[in-house]
Amino acid sequence: MKIAKSSRHAKLTGDFAEHLVLYWLSKYGFECARVDHTGIDLIAQNPKNGVRMGISVKSRSRTEGKEKDNVRVEAEQLQKAEAASRTFGLMPYMAIVVDGGNLVRCFVLPLKTFYALYPSSKTRNVGWGMNERALTRYYEHPEVKIFEFMSDTKRWW
Repeated sequence: MKIAKSSRHAKLTGDFAEHLVLYWLSKYGFECARVDHTGIDLIAQNPKNGVRMGISVKSRSRTEGKEKDNVRVEAEQLQKAEAASRTFGLMPYMAIVVDGGNLVRCFVLPLKTFYALYPSSKTRNVGWGMNERALTRYYEHPEVKIFEFMSDTKRWW
């Protein structure tokens, strides 16, 4: 069954993703805050190594059959994340949250790792792959932190 999303769904998806990443960071002892700044959405400090992170969150809510579609990441957004992080003395990071069907996946990684995975992203827009081959690369990469959870709507309108 195809579901029609609300007119504000894209905005709500972005807010949900930012709060979800904040929650997960906090759950594991990171001091963190949501910020309203060009280039970064979150600031966090890793309790294990003291690294202070400027995190740009990208999110998508995929309809049935579109779960494997790439997440478009614009080179200009990455440049803004780098600049904002540099301004505040933070290590630039990306968090990519994809709600696809009954599975929500989140990937958190240093921007330098994003560039290593997608070298052309410094100058061109790229698609963060969500197909099986790309997912295998992320799951095997030690610098890509991942959490995911299943959802199951039991009864709804």
